[in-house]
Amino acid sequence: MDTNRPIRRNRRPTAPGEILREHYLVPRKILQKDFACDIEISEKHLSRMINGHVRIDASLAARIAKVLGTTTAFWVNLQAAVDAWDGEQAEANWQPQTTYPPERAAS
Repeated sequence: MDTNRPIRRNRRPTAPGEILREHYLVPRKILQKDFACDIEISEKHLSRMINGHVRIDASLAARIAKVLGTTTAFWVNLQAAVDAWDGEQAEANWQPQTTYPPERAAS
């Protein structure tokens, strides 16, 4: 097995907004309007984020992390996984004219 190849996913990663709702807000019985106020964004923006219509940027990730006691990197990495998937899907049929494979280390 080649351990240098990335794992290929068969589905889009779960959006960070869905994780926020299902693993943090619902279990803790935090209302969306209260959480929006806590992280100083509009309820509409939070709703769009939870429903996967807007991204979580680094600044918002930092606010979420501070309020929930998590890390900024956790939220940024969740968003990066979704962004990478979306990018790969959008460019699935694109083929480069030239490639520059990595150099192999001398053995």
